[in-house]
Amino acid sequence: MRRDILVTMRRDFDPHFRLLGFLPLLFFAGQTVHYWRFGGLGNLLWMCNTGNLLMAAGLFLGHRELIRAAAIWTIPGLGIWLWYVARDANLSSTLAHVGGVIVGMIALRRVRMDRVAWIYAFAWSLLLQIVARLFTDPALNVNLAHGIQPGWESIFSSYWKFRLTLSLLIALTLWLLGKALQWLWPADDQIVKENSQVA
Repeated sequence: MRRDILVTMRRDFDPHFRLLGFLPLLFFAGQTVHYWRFGGLGNLLWMCNTGNLLMAAGLFLGHRELIRAAAIWTIPGLGIWLWYVARDANLSSTLAHVGGVIVGMIALRRVRMDRVAWIYAFAWSLLLQIVARLFTDPALNVNLAHGIQPGWESIFSSYWKFRLTLSLLIALTLWLLGKALQWLWPADDQIVKENSQVA
């Protein structure tokens, strides 16, 4: 049993599978061209846009943690996009979000989900908060790094209360998504552990 799992793990990153990384890279390139033409290059640092770049890097490098972190984020990214953007979305935005989640789930079926992937996804979001705050125009409010989401001002008296609450909600959401995805596609080491307990 153990040998079969190790063979499967080696096959996870065969050259054909790694080629899948070109799709999220193209999605990110499409968004880059769009923001280059119409302004607001800082928007490339939104989690959903950089998620495609992270997914491409994970696939090309054969790095499971990068793939898992990016794949988890495609789900809330798609939800937020559907809520706020989808009605006015262009082709590159649609590909980045809908295509991103499709590639993410295909990749995740192959590399599986472990118990700690949500922590990597959360750490990555915190890093992007800092990068967006340092390097993007406050008017864009990329990743809500500069101000409260419009409509929530009556709930929060200060930005830092909003930021702390949002960070806790993000952590909880990523943990729940990680659990759900782990239930669907448990990591191979978890399967080994469960089989050894049964035996």
